[in-house]
Amino acid sequence: MNLEATRRRLTEKQADTVDRLTRAAMEVLSREGFAGLTVRMVAAAAGVGTATAYTYFSSKEHLVAEMFWRRLAATPPPADEDSDSTTRVLAVLRQIAMLVADEPALAGAVTSALLGTDPDVAHLRYRIGSEIRKRLMDASGADADPEIVDHLELLYAGALVRAGMGYASYAEIAELLEKSALRVLKD
Repeated sequence: MNLEATRRRLTEKQADTVDRLTRAAMEVLSREGFAGLTVRMVAAAAGVGTATAYTYFSSKEHLVAEMFWRRLAATPPPADEDSDSTTRVLAVLRQIAMLVADEPALAGAVTSALLGTDPDVAHLRYRIGSEIRKRLMDASGADADPEIVDHLELLYAGALVRAGMGYASYAEIAELLEKSALRVLKD
């Protein structure tokens, strides 16, 4: 999968380098946590020079946000066209909430990274938000209410922050998100 990086279009060789960097970042993140993660460490683990890593990622926040974007982009929306729109919307919210549930180090890092001020992170936040909105609109069906989707996006963003702050596990947050979304959808 040759995903376009956030800073430029990639050749196949460059895409391979970015892939190696994101895989190495997960290894370093699991070992060191977000606070201990550095682009230099990731570059060393990926077998590339630090300058090369900075060619693709402006900061550790940018690198972690890219990891989340790639995971989201590689995960197709739940396919259940036979169910009603409420069931489809809940499935989308649960799937997105659970993208990082099995990797606590990544989960916390994603929250920190997406709240960062790096312009490359801002670009990714927009891409991530646009993809989530698209999935919610699609799941809502032809008669989707943009205002309801706004509410669902706010619920998701709040849930992500709450989980990232450690108030609950991502699995618990997914449950709470589902209950909250049902209230919005039934109103």
